[in-house]
Amino acid sequence: MINIFDPASDIDLGTPARESEVQVSLSIDGREITVPAGTSVMRAAALLGTTIPKLCATDSLEAFGSCRMCLVEIDGMRGYPASCTTPVSEGMVVHTQTPKLATLRRNVMELYISDHPLDCLTCSANGNCELQTVAGQVGLREVRYGYEGANHLDDQKDQSNPYFDYEPSKCIVCNRCVRACEETQGTFALTITGRGFESRVSAAGGEDFLDSECVSCGACVQACPTATLMEKSVIEMGQPERSVITTCAYCGVGCSFRAELKGDQVVRMVPDKNGQANHGHSCVKGRFAWGYATHPDRITKPMIRKHIDDPWQEVSWDEAVNYAASEFRRIQLKYGRDSIGGITSSRCTNEETYLVQKLVRAAFGNNNVDTCARVCHSPTGYGLKQTLGESAGTQSFDSVMQADVVLVIGANPSDAHPVFASQLKRRLRQGARLIVIDPRRIDLVDSPHARADFHLALRPGTNVAMLNALAHVIVTENLLNQPFIDARCESADFARWREFVSKPENSPEALGPICGVSPDDIRAAARLYATGGNAAIYYGLGVTEHSQGSTAVMGIANLAMVTGNIGREGVGVNPLRGQNNVQGSCDMGSFPHELPGYRHVSNDAVRHQFEHAWGVTLQPDPGLRIPNMFEAALDGTFRALYCQGEDIAQSDPNTQHVTAALSAMECVVVQDIFLNETAKFAHVFLPGSSFLEKDGTFTNAERRISRVRKVMDPLGGKADWEATIALANALGYRMDYKHPSEIMDEIARLTPTFTRVSYAELDRHGSLQWPCNDAAPDGTPTMHIEEFVRGKGRFMLTGYVPTEEKVNSRYPLLLTTGRILSQYNVGAQTRRTDNVAWHEEDRLEIHPTDAESRGIVEGDWVGVGSRAGQTVLRAKVSERVAPGVVYTTFHFPESGANVITTDNSDWATNCPEYKVTAVEVSRVYQPSEWQKRYQEFSDEQRRLLKERRKTEKAEARR
Repeated sequence: MINIFDPASDIDLGTPARESEVQVSLSIDGREITVPAGTSVMRAAALLGTTIPKLCATDSLEAFGSCRMCLVEIDGMRGYPASCTTPVSEGMVVHTQTPKLATLRRNVMELYISDHPLDCLTCSANGNCELQTVAGQVGLREVRYGYEGANHLDDQKDQSNPYFDYEPSKCIVCNRCVRACEETQGTFALTITGRGFESRVSAAGGEDFLDSECVSCGACVQACPTATLMEKSVIEMGQPERSVITTCAYCGVGCSFRAELKGDQVVRMVPDKNGQANHGHSCVKGRFAWGYATHPDRITKPMIRKHIDDPWQEVSWDEAVNYAASEFRRIQLKYGRDSIGGITSSRCTNEETYLVQKLVRAAFGNNNVDTCARVCHSPTGYGLKQTLGESAGTQSFDSVMQADVVLVIGANPSDAHPVFASQLKRRLRQGARLIVIDPRRIDLVDSPHARADFHLALRPGTNVAMLNALAHVIVTENLLNQPFIDARCESADFARWREFVSKPENSPEALGPICGVSPDDIRAAARLYATGGNAAIYYGLGVTEHSQGSTAVMGIANLAMVTGNIGREGVGVNPLRGQNNVQGSCDMGSFPHELPGYRHVSNDAVRHQFEHAWGVTLQPDPGLRIPNMFEAALDGTFRALYCQGEDIAQSDPNTQHVTAALSAMECVVVQDIFLNETAKFAHVFLPGSSFLEKDGTFTNAERRISRVRKVMDPLGGKADWEATIALANALGYRMDYKHPSEIMDEIARLTPTFTRVSYAELDRHGSLQWPCNDAAPDGTPTMHIEEFVRGKGRFMLTGYVPTEEKVNSRYPLLLTTGRILSQYNVGAQTRRTDNVAWHEEDRLEIHPTDAESRGIVEGDWVGVGSRAGQTVLRAKVSERVAPGVVYTTFHFPESGANVITTDNSDWATNCPEYKVTAVEVSRVYQPSEWQKRYQEFSDEQRRLLKERRKTEKAEARR
C-alpha cells in the first residue's frame, strides 16, 4: 500500500521490457550491466539508475524516437543515436553525459520552450510536468527565441469532453497520446494532422473530442507529458498529494487503480501500471466515473418506515438495526423459520458477501440466500462444474496474447469489458484470427485494425444449435484431438457425446437454417477453431441468459475438450463476468445450495466443518432462489428480505412481477448508497458504502483476488461489513470481527481454494488467482493443466431445445438486451456521473427494413410490447441488428426494459432468458401505462424522501 504520493514509486523506465534467453552485456558511463537482448539503451541505463532525458518515450509504449532529447554517444557509432530506439549490443560502450550531449539537449529543449506558454506557476501540471522536469535536467536557463514569429500560443482549447481538456498551445507533438490510443486502447481515434510546424493532435470523426471516435479511456491523458491533455478534476483541485492503490468496482476485469487524493478528496483515479489485470490501462468508467461516490443523492443516514406509503423517518444506526432485527424475528415467529432471506451483492467485497450468507445461514437459520449471479452467470457455475469440475474460467486475461484463434460468443467486450477488449484487439493486430458468434454486429466484427474472419449472426435463442453444429464438423471431419481426449476425458461419456453430435440432425446443414447462418460459414468457422493453433473461447451473458444457458456452457466446454484447447496458455473457456465481484460472490457461498467454495449444503462433512466454526446447526437442504422468493412472497409464505447492494426491482426480469412480490413483503431491508428502485419498496434503509470507503477484496473474471483499500471514511458511518455485523449482533448471533482481514482469515480456514490467501500475501504478490493453497501457494493462473479438477473431463449431451418464447403474428420480432460502454448495469452509479454525455437514455435498435415497414424513423418514440408488458423507448435505426431482431440496454429505470422481459429461465439454474423476448414494435406518441404508473410511484417516493429531509431541516432550526 502506498500512503504518500511519490512519483518515484512508479518509475518509468522509458521503453517496454523485452524477454529473451539471450543476455547482452554492455557498459553505460563506465558501469556494467547485463540485460535481455532487444532491450533499449534507455531502459538499460534506467535499470542502472541513470536518467536520460526523454519526452516522447514511456515504458508503456513502443519507442518512437521523435523528441531527440534522449541522444547518447556510443563508441564506434556515428552521430548521436536516440537511446530509446537503439537496442543494446554485446560490448557496447555508451556515454549518456558529455558536454556535447548537454549542449544538444539544451538546444532542443530551447526550441520546445520557444513555442510553449511560460505559465508554469499557474499551469495545472505544475510540479508534475515532464517538460518542466526535463528543462531542469538539461539545465535550460534562457530561451533566445522570442514569440515574435509564428507560434501556437493562441490555439483554441477544446473543453468538450466532460472529464478532460485539450489545450493545443501546450502540445509538443510527441505523439504519445496518438500512440497510446493505438497501442494501448486500440481505438485509433487520435491522429496528427498537418505537417511540420502545422502538426497538431486531432480527434478523428468529429469537430471536437466529445463528438469524435474517442472512447475517453484516459490513455491519452495518462500518456501526455505536459498539460495538453489534463483531467478537469486536477485543473479544479490541483495536483494530488498522496495515493492509495485499490481495485475498480465496475466490471469483471478488476482493474487496479491509484486513487490520488488531496487531503481527503479524491482528485483522480489513475490506472496502476503494476495492475496484473489491466497493466496500467482503464476505461471511461473506472478512470473517470467515480464521482457518484460523493453525489448529493447519497443516503447517508439510516431510515425506517412502517409502510412504503409512509414518509421515511431518519434514525440512528442502532435504532434502524434493532428495528430490522425485531421485524425479522416477528415475521419468523409468525410465518416460520423460512419466511425470510437475504441477497448478497456482486458489487460488495468478498468479505461482505461472506458475512451476508453467514448471517442468513447462522442467524436466520435457513439457506434462503442468493445473489445477482442467479440472473447472469449461474449457468457458468453449473455448466463448468459438470464438465470441468470447477465453477470458474480457466485462464488469466494475459493468456489471450498466446491465442492464435479467438472465439467470442454472446459477449461484447468493447462495451462490457473494454480493458480486456483492448488486449484482445492488440493480439488480433498481431495476427490472431477471430470468430464472433452474436446476433448483433458488435464492434469487434469490424473495428480499426481488428476484424472478424467469421461473424455468425445467429438468431437469438439458438446458441446450443450453433455449438452442436460446430462440434459436428469437428467430429465428423476428424479434426478432434484424440490423444488429449484419451488421456484427459471420460471415455464412455465421450463415446456417447460423439455419437450424439455426429447425427445428421446436428449437422450445419440441419441446424444452420435454424440459426439463420450459412452452413458453409459454420463449417469454415469450426475448421478454423479446431485447426488454427491455440484456440480460446470467451463468452458472456449472451450465452448464459437463455433457457438453455447451462446447456450452452457445457457445449462450450465440450468444444474446448474435443480439440484439446484447455490446460495451457492461449486456450481455455473464459466467462467474461459482468459485475466487479460476481465471481467472488459465488465463491463466497451466496447460492442457496452451496457453502463457500462451491460445496453443497447436504454434504455432512462440509456442513459440520462450518457448524463447528460458526457455533450453530446448519440446515442440510437448499434454500430459496431469487425467483422462488418472489413466488413465495406472492403466496404469502416469504415475508421479509435483507438485500445488500442489489437493485432487483430494476435488474430482474418481468419488473411488474418483481415489484408485486416486494409489495407483498412485510419488511424489506435495503442496504445501498442510493434510494434505488428496490429501496422504494423498502421499510428499512441502511446506508451502504462505495468501494472507496472500505477495505476488502474483489475477485475478477480470471479468479484474481485483489485488494480494495479504504480511501475515505464511509459517508454513512459504517462500511457494509460493519452494518451486517451490527444486524447479526442485534439478532443475537455474535460477530466480533474488527477488520476485514479477519474475515478473510476465516474464509481461508474454511475454503480449500483460499487456504493461502491473506492480506499479507495479497500485499506481497499484488494479487492472487485461486486456487491458492499448499499445492499452489502463489496461485493458479491457468487451470486444469495436468488434469481436470474433477479428474477426467466429462462430455455432456447438449440437445437443442427451442425456447418456449416464440415469435408469431402478434409478436413477430425478437428482442435481445445488453450493455453499452459508458453505462453500467442498472446505471445507479454511472447515471450520476458525466457519462450521461454519451448515453442519456436507453434506445431500441431496429433494422431499417423493420423500421420502414412500421413507419418508424430515427428518434421516434416506439411502443415495445411483449407477453409480459409494454414500454416506450426512442428508436435507433441501425444495421447492427439483423432484420427480425431488436436490441436495447437496461441502464435507465424509466425505460422499463425488464418490464417486457419474461419469466422464462434456464432449466438448471433459473437464470432469466433476457436475451430472447418476442415483441412487436409500433410508433406511439405517449408513455406506456406502466411508465405512467412508474412515474407516479417514483414521484411519490421522492416526495416521501424529501419530506424526511424537510423534517430534518425543521428540527435542526428548532
